[in-house]
Amino acid sequence: MNEDLKNILKRVRELYNKYGIKSITMDDVAHELGISKKTLYQFVSDKDDLVGKFIDNEIEIRQVEICKCFKIGLNAIEELFEISLFMNKLIREQNPATEYDLKKYYPHHFQKIVKIRRERMYSYILLNLQKGKEEGLYREDMNEDVIAKLHLSRSESIHFEELFTIEEFTSVKLFIELLSYHVRGIATEKGINVLENKIKQLESNNI
Repeated sequence: MNEDLKNILKRVRELYNKYGIKSITMDDVAHELGISKKTLYQFVSDKDDLVGKFIDNEIEIRQVEICKCFKIGLNAIEELFEISLFMNKLIREQNPATEYDLKKYYPHHFQKIVKIRRERMYSYILLNLQKGKEEGLYREDMNEDVIAKLHLSRSESIHFEELFTIEEFTSVKLFIELLSYHVRGIATEKGINVLENKIKQLESNNI
């Protein structure tokens, strides 16, 4: 992806996160960028193509950020918290209208991002479970595949469940409870101690 297109998508991301997707026209994008529509069409063929490139860029941004969590010398439980904090931050910053518009008006793009998000999160959880076993933080007798699918399913259902508002879903209280519920079911005594220390740290920092 060339730098000009990256800059366009950066501004488009700001517009979509502020106003949603449906209300933003190609004229709006061109005006915001200070370029003509003719110039804009050198990078995208139409609005559907723009939305598709926006989605691809979002997927890449998330991949880069999550990969950072695997490179900073954390144990499995600390790593799990870092990844979850990042996903929590994304949800807080995203305009609900953006996902609504994507799902209603661009279902093919919506299904793509859901599919990739699900596949990658499953992979991240599985890697985390394997790492936790190696570190003696998670139980050896745990079925990694089943637990990974259970945790992914639980996280997704809470995200789309109407019982929780965005404010509740992204709250510190629910965040800690969800991860505690997951980790306590698979952790060794050593893992429980790491979990409790991590929770105390988060609460004292008032995340």
